[in-house]
Amino acid sequence: MQERQAQVIIVGGGPVGTGLAIELGQRGVHTIIVERYPSPQQVPKGQNLTQRTMEHFYFWGAEQPLRAARTVPKEYGIGGLTAYGTLLGDYHYDWLQRELVRPYYFTDNERLPQYRTEEVLRERVKALRDVECFYGWNAEDIAEDPEGASVAMARRDGAERCVLHADYVVGCDGSRSMVREKAGITQTLSDHDRLMVLLVFRSTGLHELLKRFPGKSFYNVLHPELKGYWQFFGRVDLGNSWFFHAPVPAGTTKDNFDFASYLHRAAGAEFDIAFDYIGFWDLRFANADSYGRGRVYIAGDAAHSHPPYGGYGINTGFEDARNLGWKLAAVLQGWGGPDLLESYDEERRPVFASTAGDFIEKAIHSDRDFLEKYDPARDKAAFEAEWAARGSGARAEVNAFEPNYCGSPVIFGPPGGKTGAIGGHEFTARPGHHLSPQILSDGRNAFEVLGSGFTLLAFDGDAKSMAAFSKAAEMLYLPLEIISDNRADGREKYDARYILVRPDQFVTWSSNDTPPSPEAILRKAVGRQ
Repeated sequence: MQERQAQVIIVGGGPVGTGLAIELGQRGVHTIIVERYPSPQQVPKGQNLTQRTMEHFYFWGAEQPLRAARTVPKEYGIGGLTAYGTLLGDYHYDWLQRELVRPYYFTDNERLPQYRTEEVLRERVKALRDVECFYGWNAEDIAEDPEGASVAMARRDGAERCVLHADYVVGCDGSRSMVREKAGITQTLSDHDRLMVLLVFRSTGLHELLKRFPGKSFYNVLHPELKGYWQFFGRVDLGNSWFFHAPVPAGTTKDNFDFASYLHRAAGAEFDIAFDYIGFWDLRFANADSYGRGRVYIAGDAAHSHPPYGGYGINTGFEDARNLGWKLAAVLQGWGGPDLLESYDEERRPVFASTAGDFIEKAIHSDRDFLEKYDPARDKAAFEAEWAARGSGARAEVNAFEPNYCGSPVIFGPPGGKTGAIGGHEFTARPGHHLSPQILSDGRNAFEVLGSGFTLLAFDGDAKSMAAFSKAAEMLYLPLEIISDNRADGREKYDARYILVRPDQFVTWSSNDTPPSPEAILRKAVGRQ
């Protein structure tokens, strides 16, 4: 049996695991990916990539290849609509208009099937000398020891076995995670007791029918019989390929249900259908009770899972990868303190809990209550007034979804600050929140000058304070870039002379006053208090 050594082993080479490997590999961390599938699985999911996620791809050096891999024209974006009764009925409004928060992010959003995203990430990881990929291997077991952790794996054909040793193991191996189970990490489940179907099909007729809704990529239908659960259509490409998921009766199989008729009823018209895939899944929410234990961590669906409502899933997983990646590198390279890795759980777990409860489940319950109370056949005027109000509320919800780490122990957040997904987009540089872009006096965007470590943006800052930060960072062996500029031409919107930005573009600390102790600020930022 062979044995291999690395610093980090990632079990699961889907988009989250490969994104984490890129984050680590770019930082010079020797990383091994173990992935059971030799090539990405051709099932469309995880299609909507937000502006924030595309910032990750920018920093991973994969933004332009990803945009070149899109299957739907750019003008279709990730916008959608909500319809009542049937997709082609009389009532609909725009939904998930994430273009409304575009000014607060450096990059545009993108839309493409997950397997195309995985293909781009696999190509990027090939260029990183510090990342090894074992495709077509099954991870069978993990174990911890005083020096780190190990993974036992075997080729899928059983022809070869190997044991990998590393300082840390990260499970990115999906909702049925072997790593999570072997590490003894429990989950809190919220079961909605709904069987869902995923249909992948081809239809030119549906494309023709939906030309009346230009620029839309996905469509969800609210039907009174479904109690707030959606019938959801999404484009895979423009003109032919689609996916659809919706509740079906318990006990439904591929052979005992008329899926074509179900699609026709949901759309409100008949059209040609050729099925490529029929699969089922249970609608539930799951959040691990810890995102790490000892030398083992979990990310993506291994840490949390929820129904594919609202395009949160894959984007949440990528944020896990960015958050955990720089922290693992910091600890392995000696500038991250003992509390830094603990902050991964303290930041990401509450954000998912809030995303699931305050946005996804809340939307299901809100839709259910609306359908029970309002009916155009019963009171058309009341229904139409409430329908219009819901359309306006959909715009407000986009701004309200703003994951932040205000309660993090490595953030200088407000007194009583709480970490979660509820917030609001602002240009002000607020500790615990994502940095918004601004143009610098030399014409570059602030995001173009952010370092791979920490960055101190100093706007009309004094030389003595900047020198004190530089000296403190050198003493702590902490990578720090210092960017000096003035507060004119929009930069005054940050409302801060000094902004300390983390490697994942979240603000750690900001102030208009001369910092009393740059060393204390940096120590807290990297968990070395």
